Amino acid sequence: MSGVILHGRTVVPGVVEGEALVSHEPISGWGGIDPMRGVIIEPRHELFGVCFSGKILVFPSAKGSSGWSGFFQTTRLSGTAPIGMVIGRISTKSALGAVVTRVPTVTDLDADPCEAIATGDWVRVDAGNGTVAVEKRRGEHEPA
Repeated sequence: MSGVILHGRTVVPGVVEGEALVSHEPISGWGGIDPMRGVIIEPRHELFGVCFSGKILVFPSAKGSSGWSGFFQTTRLSGTAPIGMVIGRISTKSALGAVVTRVPTVTDLDADPCEAIATGDWVRVDAGNGTVAVEKRRGEHEPA
């Protein structure tokens, strides 16, 4: 895959690739997501109403209570989880959330992932090696 390659630290090993969904705001688990639908429901969040199911979720950090991990575990049990996570700043709640969600996850990257990756970019997370390869999406006016 050509494009940008970010290097970071493994949280949950594994390899996955897919479309990125980027949040520039921290994500709340309890009260911030609907785990049965895989949708962000925090009213003032930039991604309010957006589904993260089947996407690689890129976000700066987790916010809220220790219930964060339980809500993300419910996404796994409901089949609505993201397929991978790229977390700017890890915390105990987001680390535990990644572990119970059981998706490849990388953190502590050499560049801000929320700036280096855009929603719609194709991303390959090789969490075992701590790399995130980004294929930038084509703009509407770029040649194929």
